Amino acid sequence: MQPRRRPLGRTVLLVVLMIVVVLGLAGVLTVRRSFPRTDGSLNLPGLHAQVEVLRDALGVPQIYAQDEHDLFMAQGFVHAQDRFWQMDFWRHLGSGRLAEMFGESQVETDAFIRTMGWPRLAEAEYAAAEPEIRAVLEAYAAGVNAYIEQRQGAALSLEYAVLGLINSGYELEPWTPIHSLTWAKAMSYDLSGNADAELRHAILAAQLGDERVADLLPAYPDNHPVIVEGFGGSATTSAPIDSVDSEAFGPMAGALTRFENLNALTGGAQPGLGSNNWVIGPERTTTGGPLLANDPHLSIRIPSIWYAIGLHCECGYNVIGSSFAGLPGVVFGHNERIAWGVTNVGPDVQDLFLERINPDNPLQYELDGEWIDMTVREEVIHVAGSEPQTITVRETRHGPVLSDAWESGAAFAESASSLGGETYAISFRWTALEPSRILQAALGLNRAENWDDFRQALRDWDVPSQNFVYADVDGNIGYQMPGKIPVRSVGTGTVPISGWLSANEWTGYVPFDELPNVYNPSAGFVVTANNAVVGADYPHLITTRFDLGYRAARIVELIEAAPQIDAEAIRSIHGDNFNPAAPALAPVLLGLDYEAHDAPELAETISLLDGWDYQNDMDSPEAALFNAVWRHTLLRTFADELPDNWIPDDDLGVLLTGELLATPGSTWWDDLQTSIVEMRDATLVAAVQDALAELRDRLGDDPAKWTWGGLHGATFENETLGRSGIGPIEALFNRGPFPTSGGSAIVNATGWAPEVDYAVRSAPSERVIMDPADWDRSLWIHTTGQSGHAFHPHYIDMADLWRSIQYAPMLWTRAAIEAAAEERLVLTP
Repeated sequence: MQPRRRPLGRTVLLVVLMIVVVLGLAGVLTVRRSFPRTDGSLNLPGLHAQVEVLRDALGVPQIYAQDEHDLFMAQGFVHAQDRFWQMDFWRHLGSGRLAEMFGESQVETDAFIRTMGWPRLAEAEYAAAEPEIRAVLEAYAAGVNAYIEQRQGAALSLEYAVLGLINSGYELEPWTPIHSLTWAKAMSYDLSGNADAELRHAILAAQLGDERVADLLPAYPDNHPVIVEGFGGSATTSAPIDSVDSEAFGPMAGALTRFENLNALTGGAQPGLGSNNWVIGPERTTTGGPLLANDPHLSIRIPSIWYAIGLHCECGYNVIGSSFAGLPGVVFGHNERIAWGVTNVGPDVQDLFLERINPDNPLQYELDGEWIDMTVREEVIHVAGSEPQTITVRETRHGPVLSDAWESGAAFAESASSLGGETYAISFRWTALEPSRILQAALGLNRAENWDDFRQALRDWDVPSQNFVYADVDGNIGYQMPGKIPVRSVGTGTVPISGWLSANEWTGYVPFDELPNVYNPSAGFVVTANNAVVGADYPHLITTRFDLGYRAARIVELIEAAPQIDAEAIRSIHGDNFNPAAPALAPVLLGLDYEAHDAPELAETISLLDGWDYQNDMDSPEAALFNAVWRHTLLRTFADELPDNWIPDDDLGVLLTGELLATPGSTWWDDLQTSIVEMRDATLVAAVQDALAELRDRLGDDPAKWTWGGLHGATFENETLGRSGIGPIEALFNRGPFPTSGGSAIVNATGWAPEVDYAVRSAPSERVIMDPADWDRSLWIHTTGQSGHAFHPHYIDMADLWRSIQYAPMLWTRAAIEAAAEERLVLTP
């Protein structure tokens, strides 16, 4: 279900013309001013000793320092060299301060984030952090500031040249440790948000009824794998949720706007978001040791969300992996002893509570028949080009009152008037709205030496909950799920719940030692792909909405079919394009009686699917035809009954397609906009007609020349100015489209939104293969390039490797790194 994208602000035609003129006059000079110096020697005040930064042919830096302070100061400096605009945007997003950069258009987004309190939480986390964690953050911030003190405006990044024309008053401020922690909150939201799903569920229940909504929320298929078999004891059940909550939310479709706007900025809620990872024990590999593969699926963007880096010193940190520009350390990768990878669990850690408000005092809410005082604060939002705006934030025992940040509190109260005319509000409880220790956990992983250290570090990984796979140089493999998982006294968290009853509260969190884990499983491998972590015998509720497991099932199938696994076998799994919808739908399409439906001309074109291997390869005519028909089948089946942009996609679309094909008389096949009742075959014929008309219009009249990549392109958009809605500006920063293989519910998970078009919306943001038997044999690639500077040689130099399932060496030993180095920068005190 595709959220609406909201531009970060539009300018008048005069400003566009000014930008074109300025850039035309400045030319190459303007573009190249921001390119950092990456060879030679630079003075970096504050260092204790000399630091070396070696970069390979793709610009991946390996930092060699003498102590911890210098290591993280240099990491901050290097991140700022390549990605400072991205970092600046991320800190404003995480702090609820986008309006300071982009003006009035972002006030509502800022209000939403300030209401949730992300910057206040970051400050609390920093205050509570151990001295060594604060020292790391401060050293990192010192490195960032040492770089930005040397440069201003377009010399820092090309985006500032554009921003200066539309916001001449923008002032760059120093980086602080709080800025690093606010971005961690934004990523937690991106990877753990389900409050919008609660709203959708409630809205649909009011619109369609519980029975039809149940069709759209199917159970996890029995024949698909769970990550940890047999973990846990006797199952427990939860009491049903009071139906009053669904009724209250019937008129509240507009409330989703705030979530969707924020999702578009953070990259959340795109089709296909998730990840694959797997770890294979030495008995199944050709190397004599384990192999670990990881490919996190995130929103498509430029620059990449990941920044590849190596950090080396004699201080306990000797690690290489994928980092976030703005945070010290690496998120996943390997050190001398262990490797780890992550995929999203997707637990239900957010709940919306319907609160009764005292009609005589809007700062009080009901609890068990008593009026309780809210916590109240004011937030000032500074707006570029306008006066500051002040908002009032109310909080209940559950959390912030989010309905205040929706269209207006009055609009919500009016929409809920069907409940006896009383006054209501919606509060928000989320595990990430409590101080967390995720940076402590990440740095602990960077230093871990064995399985016990690994698990100990993950005790601090509060949110977002991730599927961590593990391998070490001794041949061990494992899996651990960390995170704060709520224990609910009632319900399953699928719809908003009455907040005025203490019996509806969370009662705590699942203890870490009861969270699913496995060490050296008998199967010899662990596979995670956002599928169900455990079976029905697990005594705690993680979520009711795991990914439905098509990718996991395919990965398991390919691993079990291989006599032994090597890096090439993993590459073929990473690039597997098998479309799980095709075995159900393609034979039905081939068997339709087109003549009986007055469309005999369709049969010849559909015959192209006869003998197709069901692979969504980018050069495949069959994949182009099939996906077009599948898209129009979904539209013909669901668009007449569901709200705009709510067409089931990804695993859900695959499962529903299969189930409905087996039920030709289902009411879902009927088009409510016509006077006749359509059955399955009539709807499918109409979908084929729609698809062929679209294909001929877009790809020409000859089906043999159609290609899936001709429809399914990856356009990497700059997160800010690349979505401005102004063509000349977008052309400066965006790159693509690149024809791409894969698709929804496919291991090569290039997700797309059937209700919109075929364009790639999310993708494997990085692919990595780690080899503990010889770390220098490890491989990796991410989507675009290391640089965030438009037109830099490393801005888009990874894209062709990425889309063709190729990799670069993930070099580890100093000798290998020295041999591959193309640039050497010496930082001196």
